[in-house]
Amino acid sequence: MAPSPDRQQFREVLAGLAAKTLTKIPALNGRVEKACKLVLGGDVEMHPDGTALVNSLTDPTRTYQVSPGLCLCKDFDHAPEHLCCHRLAVGFQRKVQELLPRAPEPVSQPAPALPEAPASVNCHITVAGRQVQLTLRDTDEVRLLARLEEVLQRYPQPQAPSPASTPPPTDATPQCPQHGALKKSSKGKGWYCPHRLDDDTWCKAKAK
Repeated sequence: MAPSPDRQQFREVLAGLAAKTLTKIPALNGRVEKACKLVLGGDVEMHPDGTALVNSLTDPTRTYQVSPGLCLCKDFDHAPEHLCCHRLAVGFQRKVQELLPRAPEPVSQPAPALPEAPASVNCHITVAGRQVQLTLRDTDEVRLLARLEEVLQRYPQPQAPSPASTPPPTDATPQCPQHGALKKSSKGKGWYCPHRLDDDTWCKAKAK
């Protein structure tokens, strides 16, 4: 099966990097081939902090921590310019990712606007003690009004508490059976009726 265009381009870019490296440092022959195998086998795990983990080509249980300018493998001290196959693999992987064109990010399409309903109505209802605005939409006004009536019956408007009825204040002033309110004595000795009778005498109604 032929490789996909993206994979083919990946391999071509990697091959170009390997050739340039060998042209510059011929003594890396052998290490460059191993680095290409590591990259093509997906054995290079890049980290955001610039470090990487590279699997061993000979020991499936071993990985090497590679940081800028350093690898913990035994070949690091002996390789030309300390470019062991693991450091080369990390460099190739990073460079290939930089050179390959990035896939365009998908453009999010705005959600289509909802068509305006032929009939709609807003109402405020009280649900669980909270005021809520409800919008009803329909294609038929008669059906919309029927739905609105059903909603209003289900959520009736709470009645405001009626103020407690208080009896009218009672007048504590003593009353004369015939002439009405008595007058308080200026001497502090109860109440008397201030009404003068026809015979020019005072009404004798009193109260303590």
